Amino acid sequence: MTITVVKRPIRLIFIVSLPMVVTVVPAGADDNTRRLEESRVVVAAFASRLQSKLRGAMQNGGPTAAITVCKDVALQIALELSRETGTRVSRTSLRYRNPSNAPEPWQTVVLQEFDQRAASTDQDGPLEHIEESSSGVRYMKAIRTGPLCLTCHGQSLSEPVSAALAEHYPQDMATGYEAGDIRGAFSIVWPSHESL
Repeated sequence: MTITVVKRPIRLIFIVSLPMVVTVVPAGADDNTRRLEESRVVVAAFASRLQSKLRGAMQNGGPTAAITVCKDVALQIALELSRETGTRVSRTSLRYRNPSNAPEPWQTVVLQEFDQRAASTDQDGPLEHIEESSSGVRYMKAIRTGPLCLTCHGQSLSEPVSAALAEHYPQDMATGYEAGDIRGAFSIVWPSHESL
């Protein structure tokens, strides 16, 4: 696993008590380690909740129902996790489907770095990035394209999926992926002390 850690002193220390997301960080861990571990827990919760909803939609309504989950439910999950954690949780991609998921400039740089690292190594593990900025601690974890994702993000889409995507996302750029490709990333911003 490769992690990019941009080290700058982090001045704030607080423990987040989450009603739905719980993280245990070893006593004495430095702030970068604490935020890294907390971010991983939030991303795991996001991925788990989203995959559960997607699988349920696929079983009950097929791929076109899964498109609705990604369109509506993914945003709800991100908002719930943002409220639960006091962070800003989102997903983004260089080839986004929903314009509201377009990357911010700093996210674009990280996504490009993920693509370069994935292309230059045989690494199959997670790609992560964490840094401190004036807005707080920022974390991203790459999303690799899995078999389930190919139904709506792959190179060969069924006619009903293509039609549903054209209806919901006329400017869609998020197709043509192969298994293992970096499709985007989860993003978490922990607010700085000054912004609390």
